[in-house]
Amino acid sequence: MNYKEDEIMEYIEEEDAKFIRLAFRDAFGVQKNISVMPTEIHKAFQDGIAINAKSIRGFEGSPEANLFLRPDASTMAVLPWRPDTGKVLRMYCDVCTSDGKPFEADTRNILKEAMKKADAAGIEFRFGSEMEFYLFKTDDEGKPTKIPYDEAGYMDIAPLDRGENIRREICLTIEEMGLTPERSHHERGPGQNEIDFHYGKPLKAADQMITMKMVVSTIADRNGLYADFSPVPLSDKPGNGYHINIFAKDRDGNDVVKYAAAGIVEKIRDITIFLNPTDASYTRFGNGNAPDKVNWSSTGGSELMYISDCQGQTRVELRSPDALSNPYLVYALLIHAGLYGIENHKELPEEMDSNEILLPKSRKEAMKIAYNSDFIHEILPKGIVDKYTS
Repeated sequence: MNYKEDEIMEYIEEEDAKFIRLAFRDAFGVQKNISVMPTEIHKAFQDGIAINAKSIRGFEGSPEANLFLRPDASTMAVLPWRPDTGKVLRMYCDVCTSDGKPFEADTRNILKEAMKKADAAGIEFRFGSEMEFYLFKTDDEGKPTKIPYDEAGYMDIAPLDRGENIRREICLTIEEMGLTPERSHHERGPGQNEIDFHYGKPLKAADQMITMKMVVSTIADRNGLYADFSPVPLSDKPGNGYHINIFAKDRDGNDVVKYAAAGIVEKIRDITIFLNPTDASYTRFGNGNAPDKVNWSSTGGSELMYISDCQGQTRVELRSPDALSNPYLVYALLIHAGLYGIENHKELPEEMDSNEILLPKSRKEAMKIAYNSDFIHEILPKGIVDKYTS
């Protein structure tokens, strides 16, 4: 629901909400939060709640010691696993300076700016997601092991698939928080699972990815398990991908996603460090069905991009990102690269071109490409670029 400030205040009073988590994220998309009492929520909306900028990754370059969290009322959700008495609410926040202006390194704001550019160009983007994760057992002290929760394979069912009830609990919890997962199933690896979301507007799509990871981790922990989103949890098993489905149309309703896809293909090496921010990200490339080349196909396999016609609409799936990326940055960069392709009427290269360019082979190579990219420096603030490339 798209709540407003007065509705939040009314809900807090009527539903016995005792704590409000103001959530934000660092430069790498890791969720942070500060809890406030109901008496502080009006101040949060009016002036923001101060945080120590220098202690947050990516915010160290702030000229001010304190930054301020301003909640987005439309993102309010009840945390279903907390007590019914004394409910806990969560709202995502924008990070602002003391004068109320958006902080330039707030990646949620970077995505908002990309959306404004797309809107000015008359282009609507939507993103869907397919995120994979492993469920591992924990030891007697609750610490994660590398023992998978089951030995099931792709789309197996119970009793081989022991994660069925976990996924069900995750999906129902996400629904209680106002989001709608599209489907879920067991993936190829032992203990590996996937939960998918349908197309959504970029900001909502990014918010729901952060929510989804929080819910998965929380529900796994409540069941004595550990959820691992890393690119290669087990060296000899399939890695975890974060496949992104891309939709784009112009103001006349024309499908322009192939132009967008061509722009993304051209800029993919420039943006890879933001889609794949860890050393393990590059270990995943080229293994199993993970791509390692800048290519596309209409049949589906291990290519960078899968493009097909589906019920009268072009379906574009980008398969290189992994779940340790920051979805706000990922979607912002995909919008900019997509607009580049649309505005210049870029054409896709030949399908599965024999002269294929490789994706970066290492984090170091990806960092160098991004650091030397005019495209990146035109889009992202220096603090974010430096954080990812140094």
